[in-house]
Amino acid sequence: MMARLAAVVRGLRGWRRHGTATLLGVGAALALPPTHLVPALLVGLVGLVWLLDGARRWRGAFAAGWWFGLGWFAVGLHWIAHALLVDAARFGWMVPLAIGGLAAVLAVFTGLGTVLAGLWWRPGRPSRILVLAGAWTLAEAVRGWAFTGFPWNQPATVWMPWLAPLQAAAVIGALGLSALTVLALAAPAVLADAGAPRWRRGGLVALALAALLVPVAWGQARLARLDPPSVEGMRLRLVQPNYTQAEKWDPTRRDLNLLDQVEMSRAPGFQAVTHVIWSETASVFALTTDAERRRLVATAAPPGGLLLTGAPRVTPPGHDPFEVWNSLVALTPTASVAGVYDKHHLVPFGEYVPFRDVLPIDKITPGGADFTPGSGPRTLRLPKTPALSPLICYEVIFAGQVVDGRDRPAWMVNVTNDAWYGLSPGPFQHFASARLRAVEEGLPLVRVANTGISAVIDPLGRVTGRLDLGTRGVLDADLPRALPPTLFARLGTLAPLALAVALLAAGVSMGLWAGHRARAAPRRS
Repeated sequence: MMARLAAVVRGLRGWRRHGTATLLGVGAALALPPTHLVPALLVGLVGLVWLLDGARRWRGAFAAGWWFGLGWFAVGLHWIAHALLVDAARFGWMVPLAIGGLAAVLAVFTGLGTVLAGLWWRPGRPSRILVLAGAWTLAEAVRGWAFTGFPWNQPATVWMPWLAPLQAAAVIGALGLSALTVLALAAPAVLADAGAPRWRRGGLVALALAALLVPVAWGQARLARLDPPSVEGMRLRLVQPNYTQAEKWDPTRRDLNLLDQVEMSRAPGFQAVTHVIWSETASVFALTTDAERRRLVATAAPPGGLLLTGAPRVTPPGHDPFEVWNSLVALTPTASVAGVYDKHHLVPFGEYVPFRDVLPIDKITPGGADFTPGSGPRTLRLPKTPALSPLICYEVIFAGQVVDGRDRPAWMVNVTNDAWYGLSPGPFQHFASARLRAVEEGLPLVRVANTGISAVIDPLGRVTGRLDLGTRGVLDADLPRALPPTLFARLGTLAPLALAVALLAAGVSMGLWAGHRARAAPRRS
């Protein structure tokens, strides 16, 4: 039955072939957060292997990957439309471009991965699965870097409900875990290879499954062995007011929102708290230059402690040129500024417009001026506070770029405003990336969102406290202690890239060896 189905898929041509690839990508996206239907990704990758078996030349290999990626990204990122519908009169026309256009661009990287695999693709040879896993991972690495990068929804995120497989990210990163995921879930496709010896097909499947199951077993042992204690003298209060975007930026509510968040911060238990943390642009006012509102907001800072809040920062009056930054500001109870961090990885079209001289459109966030990027990952040292790495919004999705490697912090703080995306998969996917960064770096991560998901994540990726999407409240929690630097923290993306190259090289070598044996067999006979 499986062999007959594989033969049908391999023989598809024209629109049937493209449509099948797209449907496989659509189905595979059901494995992403928050649904996590991992068997759907297995079906998608097995079908993609069979499509590549039937590809004619490099164009066919690229098309199979591109159409698969189109379905994967269109479904996985459809929630981006929510941000455009916040101000539908101005940006609603961009919805088809944001969903279809973005998916079409990102699918190019999937196509590049299948083209690279196609250079050594030999239908019927089990080793082609190793080639696919390595080539896919290299293409994913490029996607995370090219044009400022967008490494959203890597295959590793399908494992978020299970802690054991996530531990592999401490060694090979989310990118490496993605490689093992593609390897293991694509491998069953070789069971339909009628021309290959049964032992070779079974051996490849066993090898691919072991490549995932051995790290899972190691991860389970790691979880049993490690239990980071809490940092003494640190008690955090996370404030999630749950404002809609309309409420957040309504001119008649802006000051009321500040008062409301101050009252939430000072709820019972305030005297036991050392640090209060608000979300991205929790203050829509520039607190570093607005002394009156800074004094108001500072009343949310606990005695002897600090308030960390997102707020825009602008050039002081009388200074040119005028610039604006998306910042995190640390305030003392006396309203002095203890530290500032400026977001360095800005969202294209959200916080600035690329090629503004050519493109006649506005950025989606309020205000006419583009944001200015900060100087890069930075360790912020504040009074009576372990050194921290601030991350604003989607800065947390960039593996290997979330801390200053020359000045390792003790924890990470990620403030965000996921109200842009409503009650959609977007916030869950964003949260998944944050958990992976904690495991990769061996550092606790505190995430505070306007409308969820706010949480404290320990360096093993365990959620020790959480406020769900669409809820209002405060969360009091201890800060978990950091682990020693992980292998990924020391090597960064070199570790997963080495794994990808090793998979590709192993697949090519095994394929060449099998081809040599096949050519030599008639001479021996």
